[in-house]
Amino acid sequence: MRLYVGNLAWATSEEKLRDTFEAFGAVESYVIIKDRDTGKSRGFGFVEMSDPAEGQAAIDALHGKDLDGRALTVNEARPREERRGGGRGGNRNGGGGYRGGGGRY
Repeated sequence: MRLYVGNLAWATSEEKLRDTFEAFGAVESYVIIKDRDTGKSRGFGFVEMSDPAEGQAAIDALHGKDLDGRALTVNEARPREERRGGGRGGNRNGGGGYRGGGGRY
């Protein structure tokens, strides 16, 4: 069972996340999602537990509970939706043309 864990404190480590959920059963995987540019926590992560009953026990016990000063949001993770393009095409500057320099074309 894959669980979404939200409202994590930026200081919460992946090891602490794992330890918190291991109190309810076997943890197969765990990750805190980090910002691509800064490497800092984005405040949420995922935990995968072997047994759905253990996952539900973790949800029941940890949702709304304090971890590092923040009330956790814990629920079953939804399947990841496919991302589609933004529909603007490949040119992101809004329409060709020369955009260098600091003034007129």
